[in-house]
Amino acid sequence: MLANDRQNKILEIITRDGSVKTSQLVDVFEVSLETIRRDFDALEKQGYLEKVYGGAILKEDKNRNITYSFRKNKNVPEKQELAKHAINTINDGDTIALNAGTTNLEIAKLMKDRFSRLTVITNSLMIANELAEIKGINLILAGGIYNKNEYAFLGEVTARFFQNFSVDKAFICVGGISLKIGITDYLIDEVLVEKKIIEIAEQVYILADSSKIDSNTLIKVADLKKDMVIITDSKLGENVKDKYNKKGIDIIN
Repeated sequence: MLANDRQNKILEIITRDGSVKTSQLVDVFEVSLETIRRDFDALEKQGYLEKVYGGAILKEDKNRNITYSFRKNKNVPEKQELAKHAINTINDGDTIALNAGTTNLEIAKLMKDRFSRLTVITNSLMIANELAEIKGINLILAGGIYNKNEYAFLGEVTARFFQNFSVDKAFICVGGISLKIGITDYLIDEVLVEKKIIEIAEQVYILADSSKIDSNTLIKVADLKKDMVIITDSKLGENVKDKYNKKGIDIIN
């Protein structure tokens, strides 16, 4: 197993359990104590965990962006629930934009044999691969500078690419949503693309699981406006939903 794959597995374990013993990982991965210690060193430098005697504990930080390969396998049932809500808002003949979020990948998986005519613009290589051979999908892949950690094209060049289009609906996965701050995310190069997608869309859907509602991350994407719709999961509290509804923000869950 490659070091990056092993470290993602370690993140899965420590995110699930809150802590992990070094000896446990030695047995799980059948590697040396020194190898696990090097993995801990790498993950600690990235801000994911804190080493303690005999193991490591999860380091909570709302401004940390966990790698795509790890996020893809996190909260999968919730993402699939969001995707089912989102796919029901798409009509045959629509032109839609999907940013490089893991929930949008779940939406792409639901598109097979569902539409006879649909145009999809995305900056995600994962989504493009999912849709490349689907009948009825006119796929447009936004180019630019490729981010290997996010499996996506990000930054100013990609944002300018989106500027050439107008879409009926945009589906944007984000890191946080709050009434006070608005829509937020982690990476500035990703935020540049998200801002542009919002500009070119007639209707904007913001996708975030319930843990991200009433939460802020590092970089502001946009204000939360009344014509936007939030799509989240059924775990969202009714009191939170009512609070957003009273401000004129629709929530689908």
